[in-house]
Amino acid sequence: MTAADPDLKNRPTLGSDARWTFLTNHGHVLVTIARDPQCRMREVASRVGVTERGAQKIVADLVADGYITRTRVGRRNSYQIATGRPFRHPVTDGHELDELLAVLVPIPPRTLDA
Repeated sequence: MTAADPDLKNRPTLGSDARWTFLTNHGHVLVTIARDPQCRMREVASRVGVTERGAQKIVADLVADGYITRTRVGRRNSYQIATGRPFRHPVTDGHELDELLAVLVPIPPRTLDA
């Protein structure tokens, strides 16, 4: 934290008595996979703060409902986020998952051809 960035002092840190978050574990898993489509379940579980079995169950839910697809590549899985999928709660009716991911998942820089 620096004095030049006053917003940092107001940001809660992981483990600082965090009893709730704005996203569910399903949302956290989705964002994690969107950031790293080749990540392993052990990595997803660690980043989200759930067990590996919990991460597998959440991924199974997301696959079953068409929010992600899973493709086997050798001994690993690769995931792709489906576009145009709606949120699942009436409060967020009319919004798509793409809107959330556009805010939370950085867009990789494009390389310019010379």
